[in-house]
Amino acid sequence: MTGYIPSPPVNGLHIGPVALHFYGLLIAIGVLLAAALAQRRWARLGGVPSAMVPIAIWAVVAGLIGARLYSVATSWQQDTGGNPLEILAVWNGGLGIWGGVAGGVLGGWLRARRVPAPLPPLLDVVAPTLAVAQAVGRWGNYFNQELFGLPSKLPWAVRITDQTELGNIFPVRYRTPYVAGHYLPGTFQPTFLYECIWDLATFGLLLLIERRLRLRRGYLFAAYVAIYTFGRFFTEYLRIDPAHRYLGLRLNDWTSIIVFLAASAVLVLRGRPRPGDELVGEPLAEHVVAAQLAAVAVTRPRQARSAGDAGDAHTGEEGGSTKEPGPVPRGDQWGPST
Repeated sequence: MTGYIPSPPVNGLHIGPVALHFYGLLIAIGVLLAAALAQRRWARLGGVPSAMVPIAIWAVVAGLIGARLYSVATSWQQDTGGNPLEILAVWNGGLGIWGGVAGGVLGGWLRARRVPAPLPPLLDVVAPTLAVAQAVGRWGNYFNQELFGLPSKLPWAVRITDQTELGNIFPVRYRTPYVAGHYLPGTFQPTFLYECIWDLATFGLLLLIERRLRLRRGYLFAAYVAIYTFGRFFTEYLRIDPAHRYLGLRLNDWTSIIVFLAASAVLVLRGRPRPGDELVGEPLAEHVVAAQLAAVAVTRPRQARSAGDAGDAHTGEEGGSTKEPGPVPRGDQWGPST
């Protein structure tokens, strides 16, 4: 073996008493990058860029909840060790993409109804950005030394030293030798790297489809699902971490197959445009843009009035009266002083 990807020396950093895990940090970076790209893509269609902010917040929160719930539902013992409180420890890993996408779409759609923003163009806008977020987030698996593949001597194999992950390898025939109470380090297929590359390829393919093919509005998302799950099947097939298996395949392999077939069928049967249909990449209808502008115009005065009311409560300028200042609480009334 001429080389390998070395194990990460640490999986986070400390800033004073605060611990920052690279897993969570990379997910946050991926989410922020995807949100920025979605905002630009929405503006390119003629939409109001600021309208994407509340939609993104709802989608991210709902996506994280959905991703965690899916993961613990399918890998309870591995994610929590049987302790329900570990459900909250997302920095240790354990986010399922299927639950994340479903939760994110649901949360974004619920908020989009109030913006307002129609769901079909919204799905087209976010589809490529999800692939970018996944590509960045996958490197969190590298820093956690998790979700690697079969043993490998390839020059781009990743070296794993984490004792817990080495001890969890399944089937057990792929585990490294156990010597003097420790598993020896080993090199394995870097499935996190393969999926990162596939996610970036998915991003490029979606942009190409958007620019070169005539597709009904809203169905670029189906193309994203089909392309992603096609590649996910192969990276999942290589993995040797514990997972439910049925007929020789991992649960997520079967999920990839089913979702790929469903998305492909939707794309073929419903994605072809008919006369009068709006197409992927076309500017938003004028009434949609007008509705968003009206919503923004209503929201901003409300925010300004709220800020003014808060200021008036402190200065007493509105109504000509002020409250008498109350007694200053002692330290033990608000908690210990620092």
